[in-house]
Amino acid sequence: MLNPHLAINCRGRLLYLEKPVVMGILNLTPDSFYDGGRYAAHGAMLARAEQMLQEGAAILDAGGMSTRPGAEAVPESEELRRVIPAIEAIRAHFPEALISIDTVRARVARESVAAGASIVNDVSAGRMDEGLYEAVAELGAPYVLMHMQGTPKDMQREPHYEDVALEVLDFLIAETGRLRALGLKDIIIDPGFGFGKTVAHNYQLLKNLHVLQCLDYPIMVGLSRKSMINRVLGIRPEDALNGTTALHMAALQQGARILRAHDVRPAVETIKLWEQLEKA
Repeated sequence: MLNPHLAINCRGRLLYLEKPVVMGILNLTPDSFYDGGRYAAHGAMLARAEQMLQEGAAILDAGGMSTRPGAEAVPESEELRRVIPAIEAIRAHFPEALISIDTVRARVARESVAAGASIVNDVSAGRMDEGLYEAVAELGAPYVLMHMQGTPKDMQREPHYEDVALEVLDFLIAETGRLRALGLKDIIIDPGFGFGKTVAHNYQLLKNLHVLQCLDYPIMVGLSRKSMINRVLGIRPEDALNGTTALHMAALQQGARILRAHDVRPAVETIKLWEQLEKA
């Protein structure tokens, strides 16, 4: 029998996560750590969305404010200017696409869902806008709950944990309880690789990712081209696809159900190979 938490209701459409899927990253910012500025223009954005859908992305994750380490918040009006036309255009050109809005703000979440987004992906767990939990509950939108120590501006200064996997688990237990008390049913959990964690913390968390399965919610991972790869290998984000693929396989073996990735086709291929390995 299918775990009911693995069927996510996206505006009346069910997204089944008994098999892992890929969330394609659509950065609409000028300053994201890997592809900032590439897709800010309308035509480039639509072409990128079409490419990711053709390569097998189940979800497109549109973001209008960078959350890279050290990033400053942009005005809410600027974030809206970046994301709302993009969501409306994707909805018009690719009506079957599932769109996620990557935001920490309640107003942006509300307006994005009104424009056609189906999922709210929040790196802050409601810490940067106290009205976000309530907004998501009212919208009835699936919500990605992510762990972050600090804020994007300061999260990498001196992150500290006694036991990173246990502390992330405890945090997610508490926050999913809060969300369920508000009536939210569709929750996806994200341990927050790179968000207030050292390289060592990230690998400890990945090695013990399976402990999060006790929460019985789909696990999403954001590993794509991150510094936990680049610092170990001594490379740039542009050269980190091979390392990303390696860590994606490890995450799948630890129970991940959504791979949030810049490179959709390699992530889809990794899932297919993992499925074949599971059948062996």
